[in-house]
Amino acid sequence: MEGFPGINVPSGYDDMGVPFGNKGTEPQLIQIASGFEQAAKIRKPPTFNAGKTSRERLFYSDIDMVTKKPLMSSSLFSSLIFFLLAISCHAFSIREASISDLQLAFKQKKLTSRQLVEFYVGEIHGLNSVLKGVIEINPDALYQADRADYERRVRAPGALVGLHGIPILLKDSIATKDKLNTTAGSFALLGSVVRRDAGVVAKLRKSGAIILGKASLSEWAAFRSLNAPNGFSARGGQGKNPYVLSADPCGSSSGSAISVAANFVAVSLGTETYGSILCPSNANSVVGIKPTVGLTSRAGVIPISPRQDTVGPICRTVSDAVIVLDAIVGVDYNDAATREASKYIPHGGYKQFLKPYGLKGKRLGIVRNPFLGFASKAESQAFEYHLQTLRQGGSVIVDHLEIANINAILNSTGSGEAIALLAEFKISLNTYLKDLVASPVRTLADVISFNLKFADLVSIWEQEKINEFGQDIFLLAQATNGIGKIEKAALINLKKLTRDGFQKLMRYYKLDALVTPGAGFAPVLAIGGFPGINVPAGYDDKGVPFGINFGGLKGTEPKLIQIAFGFEQATKIRKPPTFKA
Repeated sequence: MEGFPGINVPSGYDDMGVPFGNKGTEPQLIQIASGFEQAAKIRKPPTFNAGKTSRERLFYSDIDMVTKKPLMSSSLFSSLIFFLLAISCHAFSIREASISDLQLAFKQKKLTSRQLVEFYVGEIHGLNSVLKGVIEINPDALYQADRADYERRVRAPGALVGLHGIPILLKDSIATKDKLNTTAGSFALLGSVVRRDAGVVAKLRKSGAIILGKASLSEWAAFRSLNAPNGFSARGGQGKNPYVLSADPCGSSSGSAISVAANFVAVSLGTETYGSILCPSNANSVVGIKPTVGLTSRAGVIPISPRQDTVGPICRTVSDAVIVLDAIVGVDYNDAATREASKYIPHGGYKQFLKPYGLKGKRLGIVRNPFLGFASKAESQAFEYHLQTLRQGGSVIVDHLEIANINAILNSTGSGEAIALLAEFKISLNTYLKDLVASPVRTLADVISFNLKFADLVSIWEQEKINEFGQDIFLLAQATNGIGKIEKAALINLKKLTRDGFQKLMRYYKLDALVTPGAGFAPVLAIGGFPGINVPAGYDDKGVPFGINFGGLKGTEPKLIQIAFGFEQATKIRKPPTFKA
């Protein structure tokens, strides 16, 4: 990195003959480097192995996803990695670092926001061709980083706390009024111009966060086709689970979870209508918070349903997720639901609930049927073990509970949820598209026509694959005609199922949360606008992650945070990804 001294000394060769080295800073490390070199005498002539090595495939790529120009040379990238991971004798590792770790490194002058952005860009540069977690990198990210570094140097108000100077990736359905596209992963919206930043983005900018780029997703938040796989979008390609590449990354906020897990970034934002934060968090061994609907603004977010849509953080730790949550909650006059939900925001924010003894005294309900039936053997065994952990932490476990009409709730067609969502989607999407300053499409019908016209469009990444996956959900939604008798009946039934099921159970047993394995509980939370947190809970015999879910009534985020943080601190299960084939 320009401006920083260093020495790189041969340290060895990997199993494919690729050399690697150690780096330090002058002048005191000259003696160390010389001594290491003379003692080790590792260097040997090159072997000229043909083809790309596995290390090259992991760490180098030829082009930036936005500019189609070289991001950085391999030598610069290699030097950057070693510089950041081994600075003098006070090494600071960015990989797996939390927000508090990064802020401390800023304070101790071991790290700058520019170095942090360059590191993350390097990681994306090397691994995204495999994982497909990121669609675009923000061309202004380094400018924002330099501004954060300047504000830190002059001790501007708000520097060295929270998200100031911290890069964040946004799901590609969250609008930014900058050089980034907002497309829901579809070519139909490529080049569209939004009127303003999404409400949550405006709050992130106010907090000093750096908008690093847009994360991939299941195209149109998995609401285009019943046949498209989780994590696929035309612009982003097929997202891969960084733990086991062949495993389901889940969706629709797949890229947000993949990117955080793979250390493309420390924190990200996702959106959820029906499991789209909780499920990818569960599948990629990260923490996801699905807030109470209205707690975070949906203004400027490509919608499915204003009744169920919510925006929330996906991070590696509960504490990081809470820091992001604190930054994005609050009233936005472009989203009426935020005014009502703002009553749930505690004075002093959510960080105060990160208590090590948060499990103590909590009443936790356990609903085994049918959720344990969805779990693998490893997941079921881990769940039983975790119940003991919860007990040991001082929680009261109320086991073998049943939610009335649970089978009806989980059947989106029978419950009426699908009927309601189809109509809501057409109405809300048309409103969003008409509000754009410029766009190739202005209605759902336009999007459908675009997909048919360019069904075989091939890009540098992928194509829409309409012939393969279709757009059956789009067609069903287009056939709706507003909220009529059928839709109203469906909405009434959803309220009844919620009232007589989850709400009644929680209140009757005076529960603080329901605890379930995996993300199968998401539909229950979705139809009532309830919050949930998914925390890493283990890995199966193939290394595929799974999580544990804590769900509660509206506005109970403080209790859920206490429980989730207490569980996380008692177990500390999460580990870095393995990238198994």
